[in-house]
Amino acid sequence: MSANSRLTIATHALTWIGLYQRRGHEVATSEQIATSVNTNPVVIRRLLSKLSKAGLADSRRGAGAGWRLARDLSAITLLDVYRAVEPGPVFALHPATPDPECVVGHGIGPAMSAVYDDVEAALRGELARTSLEDVLRDVLKAA
Repeated sequence: MSANSRLTIATHALTWIGLYQRRGHEVATSEQIATSVNTNPVVIRRLLSKLSKAGLADSRRGAGAGWRLARDLSAITLLDVYRAVEPGPVFALHPATPDPECVVGHGIGPAMSAVYDDVEAALRGELARTSLEDVLRDVLKAA
């Protein structure tokens, strides 16, 4: 199973837009962002659509069309981005109900649910502590 990269790509796109705006540009095109991410502009447009619905990005149509941040980088956390692009929990239980007559089948749901709840809470807490301003600072340090 491959790892999910939606959070990384969405964070990359928003951070890139924020830097682009700081350099005096009003809007960024999905093609420009896709070049930085090294992906297809359609992938960027799909993610930016979700980010727009979450109030993190805005689009401008017509002449001078493109994307801009809806809030400052310091006001957007990785948790905000995660909530916008991830459809559900990190882990899930069996899609089918295990055998309730089996000791493991009967108890696996409650046992794993408790662990998954703790993991999800830790993940959300960590993501909430990091703003996109923090990400940009670290990106610029690495450059």
